[in-house]
Amino acid sequence: MAPQPLTVGTAGHIDHGKTALVQALTGRDTDRLAEERRRGMSIELGFADLDLGERHLSLIDVPGHERFVRTMIAGASGIDMFLLVVAADDGPMPQTLEHLAVLRALGVEQGVVALTKIDLVDKETRQLAAAAAEELVPGAPLVEVSAQTGEGLEKLRATLVKVAEETETMRRSSFPPHMYGKGRTPADVPDEPVLHVDRAFTVAGHGTVVTGTLWSGRIERGQRVTILPQGREARVRSIEVHDRSLQAADAHQRVAFNLGGIERDEIARGDVVASEGAGVAVTYRLDVDLLDGAAAIVAEPRVQVHLGTRDSAARVVDLGDSGAQLRLESPLLARAGDRVVVRRIAPPDTLGGGIVRDPSPPRHGPGWEPPTAAHEPTPAPPPPPAEPDPFARSVLAELEKDGPRPRGAVQLAEDLGADRRRVEKAFGELAAAGAAVRAKADVVYAATVYEQLARLVLALAESDGSTTIAAVRDALGLSRKYAQALLEQLDAEKRLRRDGDRHLPRPGTQ
Repeated sequence: MAPQPLTVGTAGHIDHGKTALVQALTGRDTDRLAEERRRGMSIELGFADLDLGERHLSLIDVPGHERFVRTMIAGASGIDMFLLVVAADDGPMPQTLEHLAVLRALGVEQGVVALTKIDLVDKETRQLAAAAAEELVPGAPLVEVSAQTGEGLEKLRATLVKVAEETETMRRSSFPPHMYGKGRTPADVPDEPVLHVDRAFTVAGHGTVVTGTLWSGRIERGQRVTILPQGREARVRSIEVHDRSLQAADAHQRVAFNLGGIERDEIARGDVVASEGAGVAVTYRLDVDLLDGAAAIVAEPRVQVHLGTRDSAARVVDLGDSGAQLRLESPLLARAGDRVVVRRIAPPDTLGGGIVRDPSPPRHGPGWEPPTAAHEPTPAPPPPPAEPDPFARSVLAELEKDGPRPRGAVQLAEDLGADRRRVEKAFGELAAAGAAVRAKADVVYAATVYEQLARLVLALAESDGSTTIAAVRDALGLSRKYAQALLEQLDAEKRLRRDGDRHLPRPGTQ
């Protein structure tokens, strides 16, 4: 049986030699940006193919500086194994510990510890650093290595092969840990393709390309996919895995998709490429089962929530029994069973993580029971959304005055004499309360205005059999920006269905 595809991610403090070790193992310098080479530090994610004979591992190199933890989490989401790097001349440092906390929150339990820079220290220092590193991850094999002299590299390769085999055996014999949730079974999780985008760019002569780790499912060349949160459809023109062209890609591979039917400015890091049946929700609320740091998380009134390659500030509602509802200020893209990492906003620190219990719950507090087919009658409805605060209501009044051409956060903040972040927070509150609809990051409609416009667009599509951005623009007297935002929102709500440049009505969605 051919080895399963697996992805390994580096972790560790800045200047502990992650990128040098990756280059020694793979022959590839993953610091591709001029700024990274000038500053001598990783800023963005790097990728390489690790050839271990019969087995190839996709390797993701992450930044080690504390200012780039957000990027580290984006890279670590979806990995199967870790390569924790600790420098012998420093020993464990603050980002060593935070990266380990991120790995625990993501449920990444298998990996190897590499004690690097052993050529720079004496025997006693090397032994002390090795002992300190071993204490951090009990049970994980530790290999002492030098990227400069090559000492220990072959042992490290052999150890990575062994751990990869153990990881694969665990995956074949049990339901993957990152999919667990209370009372859940494999049958609850659709095995459909889901990819959280970590890079999006244009290749001359080919168009839009996105990269990421395929979390689940299998995807084939020519397959039609949905881009979330926009709800736009695209076609997978071609697939590459580490510069090799393939007809199909499987879960846990690092992949690059060349997408047809979508422009570069219509997709970005944080978006999701998925099949229609993947069950990914565009959501402003998450019910989660907290696994690590539950007490610290519920003690914070406001936290930063990371899921896939996106993150959002959120208010925390303690549901009891290590459960919480996270009320998000900007949308995340989630399925039940997905892992979240929760960080303190100030001072920034990783508090812990959990598993999504419900990706689109109603607003509720402790004691609420979700309705199920086996539990009838359903419980009393949850309490209505909290009333937006006075400032949010003033923002809503401005959006209502703006009608079909709402101002964005920057312009509204300037006109109101307020901070842009305060306006963004108000947008999130209004959307969570159902008083506004965020059609795009900077196109937020008052809900009453949006429904009027939606009815006009749906009627246009119904009368003509389909509609386009240009048709909506001309019929409603709007700019392309607003026409496109309306159509993409209606696609996402499945009130319209996109086919190429045309948007078709769906039966019974008026």
